[in-house]
Amino acid sequence: MPEKATVPVGSRIQALVPDSYFHDAWKVRVSEPNLSALDHFLKAAQATPRWVSACMTLRNKVVGFFGLKNLGNLHHVVPDKKAADYKAGDRVGIFTLFENTFDEVLLGDKDKHLDVTLSVHRSVADSVEFVTITTVVKVHNALGRLYMVPVTPMHRIIVPAVLRAIANEASR
Repeated sequence: MPEKATVPVGSRIQALVPDSYFHDAWKVRVSEPNLSALDHFLKAAQATPRWVSACMTLRNKVVGFFGLKNLGNLHHVVPDKKAADYKAGDRVGIFTLFENTFDEVLLGDKDKHLDVTLSVHRSVADSVEFVTITTVVKVHNALGRLYMVPVTPMHRIIVPAVLRAIANEASR
């Protein structure tokens, strides 16, 4: 089961936290060890619950009136594309790939209102593998702060729901 966590020490995203408007981290024990961080993200994205996709569709319709981008849906990843084939700058679902190593992938989106960076970080402790998803948001203006009012509580519901796929709980 996903649980609230701290930002992984030594992670690439850790440096972005001090100047952030919002950040949180969620951790889960993985069901398939030895996958790369991006493999874990792709697994989770492809198993996104339908209600999360419905929320994203609604979000995309509403934010268009305020000049924010339509991001599509999290599960819109190329089904047969392998994690190793993604390069920095590629779109991965609703995000752009910023950095990719075996143990951590940084994805996100940047616009004039806010920047979002998501880290998927894998670690091993006592022979058990964990994935921590950390989200960092930097807000640039009042519209970005207004956007975060409904997004913050939804984010705290959506991230654990998506993380369940990494722990193989999505079908339970």
